[in-house]
Amino acid sequence: MAVRGTSGYSGLLYITSGCLGYTMVAMWQDITDLNAFYASPLGAVARRIIRRRIRALWPNLRGQSVLGLGFATPYLRPFRGEAERVIGIMPATLGVMAWPADEARLVALADESELPLPDGSINRALLVHAVESSEQLRPMLREIWRVLDGGGRLLVVVPNRRGVWARFERTPFGNGHPFSPGQLSRLLRDCLFSPLTTQTALYMPPLKSRMMLKAAGAWERVGERWGLPFAGAVIIEASKQVYAANPERLISAARRHAYRALMKGGAEPAHRREGPPLLFKR
Repeated sequence: MAVRGTSGYSGLLYITSGCLGYTMVAMWQDITDLNAFYASPLGAVARRIIRRRIRALWPNLRGQSVLGLGFATPYLRPFRGEAERVIGIMPATLGVMAWPADEARLVALADESELPLPDGSINRALLVHAVESSEQLRPMLREIWRVLDGGGRLLVVVPNRRGVWARFERTPFGNGHPFSPGQLSRLLRDCLFSPLTTQTALYMPPLKSRMMLKAAGAWERVGERWGLPFAGAVIIEASKQVYAANPERLISAARRHAYRALMKGGAEPAHRREGPPLLFKR
């Protein structure tokens, strides 16, 4: 399968051909743009809707280790008082924002293809604003496979190719490479995961109108009940294929464990950062 398009903020051409031999040339959105979106009324509504879907799929994570990759921190907060460990990793090309802002840092900056985590150390992995923007999609998904334990689950949130949100570049769901539910399912199967559940969300148009934002719940109920095809996001939960061959690893230990502390809070755009990956340690 080959798909061509332009990557929202980057304006670069990308070509995709499945995970086994996957090639993608794209660019991550900037951390400051993502943070500004979720600080807006429209972003707050989108966060609430998607967070509700995530929570329905993962109702109880007591005693679990949870990883958020990409810009997943807006969706990790509900798990902090329940899971044994919650950490966020932001790709080095995205930039990093200190999280949580008022407590000990639980976020790291690292190459998405070289996660600074031991094998089988994570029970649940949440990918948001990651798959559609990654320049190293196959290595990133194989890293997720590596760090998940035998019964680990992966939850992926991506822009819906058929959705209205994918046509508005002023939101993160209108940037990067969108997927249809079928395309995302095939990608996960190719990358050693077994899709379990597929859902869609964000049926309301991405408009800033106060009336539209207040009606967001009604849009969701109607869209979910009638199975309307124009939802803005695709959400798929998948399990790790434990019988699959262990992905090849050729990463030096020095690079895997390199880190430095980010002393100041706030955002650090990727183009301003120098040095090895950042790791916030609790």
